[in-house]
Amino acid sequence: MPMDKSVFIVMGVSGTGKTTIGKLLAEALKLPFFDGDDFHPEENILKMSAGQPLNDSDREGWLIALNELAIAHQSDGAIIACSALKEKYRQVLSSGIKDNIQFIFLEASFEQIKQRMQQRKNHFMPIELLQSQFDTLEVPTEAIQVNVIQSTHAIVNQVLNQINKV
Repeated sequence: MPMDKSVFIVMGVSGTGKTTIGKLLAEALKLPFFDGDDFHPEENILKMSAGQPLNDSDREGWLIALNELAIAHQSDGAIIACSALKEKYRQVLSSGIKDNIQFIFLEASFEQIKQRMQQRKNHFMPIELLQSQFDTLEVPTEAIQVNVIQSTHAIVNQVLNQINKV
């Protein structure tokens, strides 16, 4: 998979730094960055803001929209931040571009992410939904995996080293 012709999905539970790492990777790889949260319909944002976890039905249209975005960028590459918690979500995201997509899994323990989220301000995802994200998470078997309890610089370097090996 040529690095400059790939769509990279930066994935993980809320609070792992998908947006921060995604933006830094996009800068390093000179690719456009898209935050999956920006593609949620308003009803999803309202549901999460009210402390209600999304179900598969809530996520379906959102995942299809992100897949369409990935397909539109498969020839020039892009970085997309998206939780992609379940294998079936990753299948939707990679539909039609399986050879041109790479998942980057940002991982940490529940307690580590809870501490991070307690310090975060102005985000629609309440900390009360974190357990539901961990309950939903199916750890990917085919992804670049990086622990996020280190500096952003170290995380980005680890990801870039892994991309160059793929």
